[in-house]
Amino acid sequence: MSSPKLSVSLAAIVSGALIVSGIAPYDRATWWMEVAPALIALPLLIATHKRYPLTDLLAVLIALHCLVLIGGGAYTYARVPLGFWLQDLLGTVRNPYDKIGHFMQGFVPALIAREILLRGAYVRGRRMAAFLCICVAMMISACYELIEWGAAVAMGQGADEFLGTQGDEWDTQSDMLMALIGSSCAMLFLSRWHDRQLAKFSQND
Repeated sequence: MSSPKLSVSLAAIVSGALIVSGIAPYDRATWWMEVAPALIALPLLIATHKRYPLTDLLAVLIALHCLVLIGGGAYTYARVPLGFWLQDLLGTVRNPYDKIGHFMQGFVPALIAREILLRGAYVRGRRMAAFLCICVAMMISACYELIEWGAAVAMGQGADEFLGTQGDEWDTQSDMLMALIGSSCAMLFLSRWHDRQLAKFSQND
């Protein structure tokens, strides 16, 4: 389970990043929409820490995901400096920071689902758990794309900074593909590490 020192440190880092990013974001409305998941997750995790502590691995990944969202909120995804550096490095035609965000949108929720499913014994078998976790991540990705669609309908051109399509007509499909890749990578590369950390809960029971 996550140690108190780690939890406090992560909460402080995310809180500090939220405060700094909110001082003078590129677009205030976009900032609110992009950091909304972090604003919801942070107090929720603090409130449930004692009753439902997370593994260190998951706690760190959630914090990293929050930082990715906060960066996108501060600059808008099409203008994040890290994305421009990657664009030059990879030779892409657009700032790819948005794709990092959607990769994390699959990567982290899949591991959250795995922790809940396995700790609660809601599913038997690691393969079925992996399948369901990827399904959960893809459902979240699809719902987020519906939210973006709703914002586009409601706000018109005012939603451009939030959507971050950068002129790509296939942005929605590629966003969901990145979430699929992210969730699959989480299951492939982190499952054993996650299992070792989950085992500590059984030892403490």
